[in-house]
Amino acid sequence: MPQVQRLTQDRLHLQHGPIDVVLRAWGPPASVAAAEAAAVARFDRVLPDLVAELPLLRRAADPAAPPQGEIARAMHAACLPYAARGFFVTPMAAVAGAVADALLAAMRAAAPDLARAFVNDGGDIAVLPGDGLDIGLAVDPRGGFDGALHLRAADGIGGIATSGRHGRSFSLGIADAVTVLAGTAAAADVAATLIANAVDVASPAITRRPASALDPDSDLGERLVTVAVGPLTQAEVETALDSGTAFANTCCQAGLIRAAALRLGGGIRLAGASSLLLKAPSP
Repeated sequence: MPQVQRLTQDRLHLQHGPIDVVLRAWGPPASVAAAEAAAVARFDRVLPDLVAELPLLRRAADPAAPPQGEIARAMHAACLPYAARGFFVTPMAAVAGAVADALLAAMRAAAPDLARAFVNDGGDIAVLPGDGLDIGLAVDPRGGFDGALHLRAADGIGGIATSGRHGRSFSLGIADAVTVLAGTAAAADVAATLIANAVDVASPAITRRPASALDPDSDLGERLVTVAVGPLTQAEVETALDSGTAFANTCCQAGLIRAAALRLGGGIRLAGASSLLLKAPSP
């Protein structure tokens, strides 16, 4: 049963099974109330709709086999550009971002005059920046924030996502954190996942296991995921960051994302519209 709880700072907490959302809206009180009510109403249908198509959503994204649900279609669409380039990716790589996008869309439809809003689904965030919205930038999901973004409507950013080996999902790479800015949260979510996978290097310090051995239901199957990273040499850190940054730059050049910040072992790399990320501290 979906749970709704009022938090401090005028935030609303929505939770249903594995889906855990915190949202906030700014604007006229009546508009904020309408937006929150719309989000709650939309949230009631999210998990059942996704569960109904879960077997398909756990398979590699295929343009010939689209799902039916609104959120599932958004997940699928966000992954297709990467599938077309030969990457293995399932729609589940965009699930949190797509949920955030859907809730924000419901809020905006119910209250077009909202000044600002965000919907944070476990770190994957759909945003309506308005005249300015500050978002913390994580260096490591276990250790809080070490920077900030100040977004404005003119920046064209509708979604932010962070991925890495410390996150909620398995990673094929070794990134401490990869934060991506994109037009939607779904687009940022899948890109963050794949860029984090690309931050990698061959090293005896890295321990990997088949995803299925850790979670029999994982959409990654027998693919090796990172379970531990010991001390890396500086050369290994640089090589891994070089690999991830090269891929992030191709995503930016293809128009799939606007910018990315990659972190590993105290090092940071920026890709794309770096001016959007200049508040991130230097290593």
